[in-house]
This record gives sequence, structure tokens and C-alpha cells, in this order.
Amino acid sequence: MEFVDGIAVVKTFGGGRRAHRRFVEACDAFHEFFRAWSRRTTSVTTASQLAAGPVTSLLLLMVAGTALVVTGATAPADLVPFALLGPALAAPIAAVGPRLQALRGGTAAAASIAALLREPAQPQPAHGGTPQGAAVSLRGVRFGYEPDGPEVLRGVDLDLAPGTVTALVGPSGAGKSTLAALVPRFHDVTDGALLVGGVDVRELDTRTLYRTVGFVFQQVTLLRATVAENIALGRPGAGRAEIEAAARAAQVHDRITALPRGYDSVVGEDARLSGGEEQRVSIARALLADTPVIVLDEATAFADPDSEAAISDALSELAAGRTVLVIAHRLHTITGADRIAVLERGEIVEQGTHPELLAAGGRYARMWRAQDAQQVVGR
Repeated sequence: MEFVDGIAVVKTFGGGRRAHRRFVEACDAFHEFFRAWSRRTTSVTTASQLAAGPVTSLLLLMVAGTALVVTGATAPADLVPFALLGPALAAPIAAVGPRLQALRGGTAAAASIAALLREPAQPQPAHGGTPQGAAVSLRGVRFGYEPDGPEVLRGVDLDLAPGTVTALVGPSGAGKSTLAALVPRFHDVTDGALLVGGVDVRELDTRTLYRTVGFVFQQVTLLRATVAENIALGRPGAGRAEIEAAARAAQVHDRITALPRGYDSVVGEDARLSGGEEQRVSIARALLADTPVIVLDEATAFADPDSEAAISDALSELAAGRTVLVIAHRLHTITGADRIAVLERGEIVEQGTHPELLAAGGRYARMWRAQDAQQVVGR
């Protein structure tokens, strides 16, 4: 799969011979494995197929029947039904072997599903709290994906004031997306507290939490449903006028109306959307949900220039009047943010506005100069 999917890349960068050699080596290794495996099983498989074969069944019936006729235990005519039906019964018996293999595979799959279902559900509060406002606060937040594994976030303190845009930047692996996933409670903090509207997210029931916090991430997921249903996912009872208004604000209404059945086109059937268009549909979904807190994980990261401009306009509409946490990789997109927090190795090392951080000459200033130099080289 690597060889097939990456052939354009390896050919472009002159790695065709090396990639082809790895492909051949992988094929040779599989050939050797399969030959050794088949050598061990061929004799057993052949013997079982011969034993259950129609010719073998007929031969056994005739030998046994002849012996019974010779001894006078049965009449010759009584052998006819056995001779006719016996070989026909051999085929279903021979099918038992492959069916047993399928049963073993199904049993293993069922065991995996059962193991997943045994995972404990995320605890829900007995009496959910009610957020007061749209402020988001992180207090000494620590988080690790495994109980005994390394910590991804270590003692993060951050405040997101209502109606402001806070940008989170930092090198790859710093923990930006992990921190963003904590706000809508995709994970629970290992230590510390994450408050939304003054209430710990662990004390908010799911319905209240997702009426308060919305999110637009890099990887967009659209359901195999109509475009209108995808936009109304957060508000299933929304009317068509509200759905269309959200799509207009997200800069995707014209593209939807150009589909064969407009808003009734089904994603994956008669609605074929580009990555940037899918991103704008997800923004329309967030707009319609109208949550006071929004988390954006670099929604323009994989967009082409035209789509990036449309997505940026849609994001500006989305951010208006809301508390926004945006994860940014392209620093020029967040220069107007009310606050920029620099995350490195799971800790916030700097905070401030764009001019303040440039004047400080710290980690952010070095990142800015590095990206600025890349843009100059790109021109």
C-alpha cells in the first residue's frame, strides 16, 4: 500500500528504485512465509478434502455395502439409495472446514467488540451544573494518554475571556491538539481542572456541555446523509431557512445549490465535496449549533489558497462574539488574536499579543522569523 499510494512522491524525489526494492523484499518475505505455512498444512488439508470427497464417499459406501450384501445382511437393491445420496452429502461435509475458519474469525471479532464494550463509560455527573457565561479556564491541567505513560500536558494555566480569540501555537508534538480536545471533554484531565462557565467540565452533563462548546477540527467527518442533515447535526429541528443562513455565513451556500439535489443531495452519493468545501460545511454546522465557546484546530491547514480565503471568512463569522480557542500552525493567521499562548513540551512558555511576543524576542519571535523566512524562500 505504501508503494502504490506513494508512487508519485517516490518517483518525484528519485526514490523509485529504493521503494521498488522494499516492495520486492516485502513480496519475497510473504512468499517465503506463505510457502512455509502451506507446506505444514497441505498434507492435512489434502487428506481432509479427499476424505470428504464424493469419490471417497462412494468408494466407502460400495465397499461397506458389498460386504453387507456378501454376508446377507442387506439386499443389493438397498445399496442404490446410499450410492445416489452418499456422494451428495459429501459436499456439505467438506464445507464444514472453511466455515469453521470463518467461525474462528467471527469469534475473534466478537471478542474484540466485547472488549471494547467492556471499556468503562465516561463518568457522568448525578446532577449536572449550569455554566455561568462563556469563560474557559485551565488550572494546573496535566494529562497523559496512559496512566503510566509520559505526560503530554504539564501544569497548564490558561484563561479564555468571553468574546475573545485565544490562539495556541507551538512546535509539532507540543500538545496543542491534545489541549484542544480536553475542552469538549474528549478526554478527562489527569490532574487539575478545566472550567467552562465556572463549572468543571466533568460536572457538566453531555447535552449541556455540547450546547456550550462547539468545535471545528482539521479532519472533517460528514455523515452519509443529506447536506442539510449534516449541517443540522447539532440542531436536528432547525428549519431550512436557518440551515441555508448558516451555509451562507460559511461561504458554502452557492456550492450546495449547485449540487444535483441541492441541500437534499446525499454526501458520498450525489454530493461530492472537496476538502475545503467539507470544512465549510462543518463550519456551517458549528454556526447553526450557535455555541458560546468554539474550539478550532487549524481549520485551514489542508486548504488550497482559494478555499483558505473562503474558510477564513467563514471562521471570522463563526468567531464573532464567541469565546474562541484556535490551534494555529500558520502564525500569520492569528496575528490579530486577543491573546497568543505558546505551548512547548506540554507547558505554556509565553503569553501575550502578537506585538508583545515579537518584542519579547522569545520562542514565538523565533517561530515567526522561521516561518517568515520560509515564505520568502517560497516566493
